[in-house]
Amino acid sequence: KLGGTSVKTLENIKKVISIVKDINTRVPCIVVVSALGGLTDLLHKTASHAASADPKYLKGYREIEKRHHEVLKKLLPQKKHKGILNKISDLVNELEDLLKGIFMVKELSPKSLDYILSFGEQLSSLLIYEAFIYSGINIKLINAIECIKTDNDHGNIKVDFAKTNKLLRKAITQEHRSYLMGGFISSSENGDITTLGRGGSDYTASIVAAALHASELQIWTDVRGVLTADPVMVEKAFPIERLSYEEAMELSHFGAKVIYPPTIQPVLNQKIPIKIKNTFEPSARGTLISMDSSIGDKPITGISSIKDMALITVKGSGLVGVLGMAKRIFGTLAKHNININLISQASSEHSISIALSPGQAEKAKAEFDKDFNLEIRAGLINAIEVEYNLAIIAIVGKNMRHTPGISGKLFNSLGRNGINIIAIAQGSSELNISVVIKNDDLKKALNVIHEDYFLSQTKVLNIFLAGLGIVGKTLFDQINSQKKALLKNYGIDLRLIGLANSKNMAIEENGINAFPKVKLSRKNAQFNVGRFVDKMIGLNYRNSIFVDCSAHDAVAKEYEKVLERSISVVTPNKLAASGPFDKYLQLKNLAQKRNVKYLFETNVGAGLPVLSTLNDLLRSGDRITNIEAVLSGSLNFIFNTISDKVSFYDAVNMACEKGFAEPDPRIDLSCMDVARKILILSREAGDNVEINDVKINSFLPDSCKKTASINDFMQKLKKEHIFFEKVRMDAESDNKHLRVVASYNKGDISVSLKQVSSDHPFYNMEGSDNIVLFKTKRYSDQPLVIKGSGAGPEVTAAGVFADIIRISNI
Repeated sequence: KLGGTSVKTLENIKKVISIVKDINTRVPCIVVVSALGGLTDLLHKTASHAASADPKYLKGYREIEKRHHEVLKKLLPQKKHKGILNKISDLVNELEDLLKGIFMVKELSPKSLDYILSFGEQLSSLLIYEAFIYSGINIKLINAIECIKTDNDHGNIKVDFAKTNKLLRKAITQEHRSYLMGGFISSSENGDITTLGRGGSDYTASIVAAALHASELQIWTDVRGVLTADPVMVEKAFPIERLSYEEAMELSHFGAKVIYPPTIQPVLNQKIPIKIKNTFEPSARGTLISMDSSIGDKPITGISSIKDMALITVKGSGLVGVLGMAKRIFGTLAKHNININLISQASSEHSISIALSPGQAEKAKAEFDKDFNLEIRAGLINAIEVEYNLAIIAIVGKNMRHTPGISGKLFNSLGRNGINIIAIAQGSSELNISVVIKNDDLKKALNVIHEDYFLSQTKVLNIFLAGLGIVGKTLFDQINSQKKALLKNYGIDLRLIGLANSKNMAIEENGINAFPKVKLSRKNAQFNVGRFVDKMIGLNYRNSIFVDCSAHDAVAKEYEKVLERSISVVTPNKLAASGPFDKYLQLKNLAQKRNVKYLFETNVGAGLPVLSTLNDLLRSGDRITNIEAVLSGSLNFIFNTISDKVSFYDAVNMACEKGFAEPDPRIDLSCMDVARKILILSREAGDNVEINDVKINSFLPDSCKKTASINDFMQKLKKEHIFFEKVRMDAESDNKHLRVVASYNKGDISVSLKQVSSDHPFYNMEGSDNIVLFKTKRYSDQPLVIKGSGAGPEVTAAGVFADIIRISNI
C-alpha cells in the first residue's frame, strides 16, 4: 500500500516506481494506492462548499483537475498524454456534475459524500498505473469498486468478506505478475459507491492480503515505522522494530496514526505479517507487526495518545449495588450509536466515567438526561457531568503482563511533574494502561513518560534562571561548559530555557546555548518576575527548575507559586529561607506535597555541603546540640587581609572587587548576612526562630550603622580608619585573629566579632574560608567540622549547579 504522501508529488511517485520495480523483480505484488496527498481533504472541503451553496466549490474542483494534469505532464512524455487525459476528463466531468447537483439542492448525504471522496483514488490509481506501465512494470489495473463489497450503511460500512474474497480471487490471477488498485473505495450490493473510512487504503490492502493469503503486507508511508510516541509531541520518539498484532491494535486505537485500526484484523486471522516502511528511507528497517511479542526488556512497547476528548460521568447512590444500571448506561450509548474510547468504574460502583469525543459527549449527555430523568429528579443520580479539553494517554506492551511496578512508575512520572490524573483504565490482560489528563498537560506527560520508560539513561532538565549578576553569569558559563560531559557521562540533558536580569528577560523554547547571543538588550522583553514565572508555567515543560540567583525579595515571593505548579526551586537567595518562619515552613511543606525540591544549600557556606550534612545527621537520628561557625567568606577575607599596610576600607573594596561581598556591602558588614545564615541553620536544626531572635553584636562604629547609600557608607568607613586599626591592633598584640562567629546553643543564637587564639579551630582560616562546627548527640566530644572556601562566584555557582544536578537524581 502506497500512502497519500508517497504519491503526493512527482518526485515521490518516482520513488515509489523504484520501490515497486525492486519488489516486482523478486516477488509478484498487488499495489494499493491512496489519493494524491491532501486530495481527500480537498474533495471533502469542496463538497462542503457545494452543499453550502458556496461558489468556492468551483475553485476546489478546478484545483483537483489542475493537480492531476500537472502530475501527468511531468510524469509522462507528451505523446502519452491524450488517452490518459481523456480518462481523467471523464472522471473530472463526472465529479463536476455531481458537485453541481449538490450545489443546487444544498444537501450532502453520506451516500453522495462517499461518491465524491472516491474520485481521489479513482484518479490516482489511473495516473500511477500509467506511470508503472511506462516504467516497464508488468502490472494490471483492477477496479476496487467492483471487488470490495460492503453493506449500504454509508459512513459506517461493514465489509462482506465472503463476497469480497471471491471477487478478489477471481480478478487477481497469475495472468499478470502484479496488479494495481485504488484503496479506500468499495461498493454496496446494489452498486452504490462506498468508502472504507479515513485511512481506509490500509484496510483495502489488508483485505486483499488476507483474501490472497499474501506472504506479507507492506504499508509504505512518510515515517520510519510505528514510533514509540507521537513525534510531533515527543522529539526523541524512535521506531519500534517489532510489534505484536495486539500491541499494534491497542496503539492504533489510541491514536497512533501510522496504521488504520481496522487494518489489523483481516491479516491477523491469516497470521500475515505487516511491515511499515518509509518511502523516503527504503533501506530503513521499519516496523514488523506479527504474532511475535515485542522484543527486548522494555516494560512497554509504545505510548499512544488522543487529544481533544471529553469525559462524561454518571454518579450517585442509585448506582451502588443496583443490578442493570451499567447495562442501561451502555444500552443508551449503543442505541444512539455513540462510540466510546475509555470506561472507568471504581469497585464502589458509585460512578462510571466514559471518555469520548466532545460531539458524542453532548449527544450522550442529552440522552442520559432523558433516560435517567426520574433517577436524577429523585436524587439517586447526580446531574450528568461532562468535562472537556481532555486527552487520553495509553502505555502499551506485552511485557507489562505480570510485571509489578508499571502503573506505579507511570503515576510517579506524572505526579512528579504536577500532572493530575482524572481517570484511569486497565484491563486484566495488562496490555494497556490508559489515563485521562488535561489537554494542556499532554505534551509534558508524553515526554515525561517516554523519557522514563524509553530513555531512562537520559533525563532532560529545563532551567529558568533569574538573576544574571556575577553568580548567575558564572552559573550560566559553568552549565554550558559542562553540558556535553553531563549528557555523555551521566545522561543529564541540561537546557537553559529562560534567562532574566533586573531589566530584561529572554525565553527560547529550544534552549539558550550562548550568553553573548542573549544580551538581554532592549529588543528582549522587559523583565517582570511575575511575567517570567507565568511564561515558565505556561510552557509547562517537564522537569522544570526555577533557579533564583538574584538577591531580590520580589523574586523570592514567587517561590510559592512556582512550587504549587510542581516546579523545583534552587536558590542562593537567602531571603525566603530567612524570612518569616511560617513562610519558610510553608515552602518546605509545599515542595514535599508537590513532590518537587526546594533546595537552598548555597544559602550557608556557598558550595560547602553544610545544610545537606546537617539534614543527613538529623535523618539518621542524630540531634544538634551546638553550632559554632564562621559563615561570612567576605568578612573572613576582610579580617584576614587587613594589616598595617592594608586598611579596613581597602580590604572591603578588595572583597567587593573579587565578588566575595554582597552587592551592598552593608549587608555583610552589619552582620545581617551572617545572622540570616545562622538563622537558617537553626531552623534546619529544628528550631522555630525568627530573625529578631538572633542577637547581633555589631562591630561597626555608630557612624556607619545608619547611612543613606552605599557610597555614603563607604565614605564613613574610610573616615573610621583609626577605629578599625585599633580593633586590629588589639587582636594582634595578643597574637589572636579576628573572626565573626555565629553561635547556636540550645535556642540561644548570636553573631559577634571575636578574637580567637592559636589553639582554636577558627584561628588558621585563609582568604574567604568558611568553617562550621557541629556538636551533636553523636559528635559530642569532637565536633564534626566542615571547612572550605565559602564565598566567591565560582564556588557559589558550583553549589547551585550541584543542587540542580541533585534534582536530576530524584
